[in-house]
Amino acid sequence: MLPGGKGMQDLMKKAQKMQQEMERNQKELESKIFTASSGGGMVSVEMTGKGDIKSLKIDPQAVDPEDVEMLEDLIIAAIAEAQNQVNEASGSMMESLTGGMKIPGLF
Repeated sequence: MLPGGKGMQDLMKKAQKMQQEMERNQKELESKIFTASSGGGMVSVEMTGKGDIKSLKIDPQAVDPEDVEMLEDLIIAAIAEAQNQVNEASGSMMESLTGGMKIPGLF
């Protein structure tokens, strides 16, 4: 078979289809809202799949003027958990597209 023959055409079609599906899944991921909390629900955050924080809620009981560091830590923990959820969803999406195959530049 000559280089660029039917096998190459099939491969290009598959790559194009995978790229279209990846774009569609990326848009879907970006529109999702991920919710995470810390401190037993004292701090909660909502984040889009794009990583934008949409809301941050703080239980008034978490506000202690004597211990601002604890509140800061709870906020950071809630944001980190939301980011982990986004990353896991993104990784799962990519794995489903590639069948678990690692593709350089995508992981």
